[in-house]
Amino acid sequence: MQLIDTHCHLDVSDFDADRTQVLARAGVAGVTAIVVPGIDAAGWGGLLALCEDNADLIPQLYSALGLHPVYVQRHRDVDLAALEQALEQSRPGRRPLAVGEIGLDFHDPELDRDRQRGLCAAQLAIARGAQLPVLLHVRKAHEDMLRLLRDAKVVGGIAHAFNGSLEQARRYLDLGFKLGFGGMLTFERSSRLRRLARELPIESIVLETDAPDLTVASHRFERNSPEYLPEVLAALAQVRDTAPEQIAVQTSANARAVLGLS
Repeated sequence: MQLIDTHCHLDVSDFDADRTQVLARAGVAGVTAIVVPGIDAAGWGGLLALCEDNADLIPQLYSALGLHPVYVQRHRDVDLAALEQALEQSRPGRRPLAVGEIGLDFHDPELDRDRQRGLCAAQLAIARGAQLPVLLHVRKAHEDMLRLLRDAKVVGGIAHAFNGSLEQARRYLDLGFKLGFGGMLTFERSSRLRRLARELPIESIVLETDAPDLTVASHRFERNSPEYLPEVLAALAQVRDTAPEQIAVQTSANARAVLGLS
């Protein structure tokens, strides 16, 4: 089976001690590609270098650049210009495949919501101009996010770690989005999420880990890793009562389609 991890922060310091070994184990587990989203402008250079150094290896690493809403206080207006410039000046064959991780996080009341909306809208406009999909982080803000997307008219993308309603899910699908499911699906107590994963069309789902966060049940309280992606696959196959091989083929095809991967 060939799996694509559509959301993994492999560039962060949690992996500094054993990143090469993690990649090797992920490859053995059947992970052939990993999308590494950016979270702030200071980290883009290292992220791009990491992906370029591993461009010809298995798993292949693909970059995305964005300003994460949780870190809204550290982002500056000049970062938006830097994002646009980074996309325009990227080397042929090494262009980031998405703008992300961007979005809205209304879970923490201390995060400036108006500032988040402005940064997200600006990044959606950059993505539209570059004709790139977006990787969305949305927490307790789906209605606001859907309104921004209706106005932005981006080419689509992935709503990562999706936790909205079935009705909201369908509205994302109507806008050309896929929905990311990860480690939380492996917990039996995640009954609402598992029901959603069962009811959605399989053509709408992609797999992810969000490593080092949101780990699988078998590694609770530990660092998450892309090598655990087969456990997410197994959970999805279980809730849908479908062979894992069939789920693997379809979710990988979904990821390739929305991200423009060959």
